[in-house]
Amino acid sequence: MATTAATESWTATTGSFLPTPNLEAADIAVIAVYFAFILAVGIWAMCRTDRSNVNGFFLAGRSITWFPVGASLFSSNIGSGHFVGLAGTGAAAGIAVGAFEWNAMLTLYFLGWIFAPIYIAAGVVTMPEYLKKRFGGQRIQVYLSVLSLLLYIFTKVSADLFAGAIFIQEALGWNLYVAMIILLAITALYTVTGGLAAVIYTDTAQTFIMIAGAFVMMILSFERIGGYDALEVEYMKAVPSIRPNNTGCGIPRQDSFNVLRDPVTGDLPWPGLTFGLTILATWYWCTDQVIVQRTLAAKTLSHAKGGCVAAGLLKIMPMYMMVMVGMISRVIFTDAVACTDPAECMKYCNTPVGCSNVAYPKLVLEIMPTGLRGLLLAVMMAALMSSLTSVFNSASTLFTCDLWKKIRKNATEWELMIVGRLFILFMVAVSIAWVPIVQASANGQLFDYIQAITSYLGPPIAVIFVMAVFWPRLNEPGAFWSLMCGLAVGLTRMIMDFAYGAPLCGEDEYRPEILYKVHYLYFAMILAAITALVAVVVSLVTPRIEPEHLLRLTWYSRYSKEPRLDLDTLTPDVQKKDDEVVCI
Repeated sequence: MATTAATESWTATTGSFLPTPNLEAADIAVIAVYFAFILAVGIWAMCRTDRSNVNGFFLAGRSITWFPVGASLFSSNIGSGHFVGLAGTGAAAGIAVGAFEWNAMLTLYFLGWIFAPIYIAAGVVTMPEYLKKRFGGQRIQVYLSVLSLLLYIFTKVSADLFAGAIFIQEALGWNLYVAMIILLAITALYTVTGGLAAVIYTDTAQTFIMIAGAFVMMILSFERIGGYDALEVEYMKAVPSIRPNNTGCGIPRQDSFNVLRDPVTGDLPWPGLTFGLTILATWYWCTDQVIVQRTLAAKTLSHAKGGCVAAGLLKIMPMYMMVMVGMISRVIFTDAVACTDPAECMKYCNTPVGCSNVAYPKLVLEIMPTGLRGLLLAVMMAALMSSLTSVFNSASTLFTCDLWKKIRKNATEWELMIVGRLFILFMVAVSIAWVPIVQASANGQLFDYIQAITSYLGPPIAVIFVMAVFWPRLNEPGAFWSLMCGLAVGLTRMIMDFAYGAPLCGEDEYRPEILYKVHYLYFAMILAAITALVAVVVSLVTPRIEPEHLLRLTWYSRYSKEPRLDLDTLTPDVQKKDDEVVCI
């Protein structure tokens, strides 16, 4: 069933299929209405809250109810990287990648019922600030702030920019980097001016747009293929016409419709998907500033929990709206989406490692009628913008509260606002420079690139947060040196991955066995075990933290009303009221 998209034209000078503009006046009108609507919501949110101080700008005055919290949690996570990445990995390897979304339902309950109550009781704004209160000193706080900012650049901003630009490149024929710069200009406009309130309320509006557009796309896609039963048959036949000789390249996996796959030969082995993924998800959903900041902005703990439940229910849908839609795209555009020959891939998407990332945008342009095509482009922009605005606001919060305050101890509120906004511009520049690395990584599968990077850097953070909450004996030396050990091991694996790359389909394996025999989800489990072991050993041979320093910072003392003796200043720190926020 391989076809050539009507939106492509052969360019003899470059020897490639280049997308040509395929939007009509009705599509452009829909996009214009979308931007006008989002701008109106952003202005309303900006007028509704006081953005002149840290509390109003970074936590929206802690006035958000459960539904906007849940919608913002969902849309902050579902960026354009999910539309492009989930659909692309689904096209390449089947439904197993959808388990990443289902696993989030469990860890969102961890956030709402275990971690959020402690963060709120501790009265913190940022996650590094919690570790500073829990362990004392500054080196853990500074380390986590810097590492979090690097992870935002490597796995969030650059990946989402790349994904959003792919869609616009397919739809409008624009240069990849021109598309990214225009998207950034629009996104930064209300992020820099509006603070978290504008972000959360525009996220809520964009959640409705994303779900509505993606749902229509899903229905039309299944109608085109003939339903799920037809997909099971046709997907297994979706083999590109040109393949490297005598290889299995381009042939769908026999376990494409299995979520739980072989623990040794599976591309997503079930033990890794069950345990390794839960470690990564705990890091992302329970300790990442972008996510946790939404729950901290809730007006009460009950609203924070309600937001987690709402977001968890919404996470059921990406399996059907993105992963399976990507698989349908492979059936319709077999030669383009499933290409394995480097020369053929260069023709279709200008990269030799594979074209699965174009699965979703190609299908949108093929099956969506006029007007709805513009809606889906607006959906992708909504996904990109909601994700980027969340990252920008949270990253500026980390930099301002956890790093700049160390440099400028007497900085004024006005200075903090300016510095936070300027840091966003710096992040943008670095992220654009990193995009070529994203484009060439993980055999062209964006979602695999994102998960691999987090597997190398995220597990030590997850382990320390879990142990900080449940094991009062964990002290600052144990936490710090286990983080350093975990960082050394994780960076070694990540550097080796980038240095060796990965062989194209049909090429002989040339990497060390540690890279291709130890799946990144298994590596996450190993890295977590190493971190925990070092933390226990170092903590047991160094002095304990006295209980009066841990009040409202662990699971067992979260309801305490006694004054806490701060580890650094040795002055009583009574529990803060909900409307008080301090950057420490």
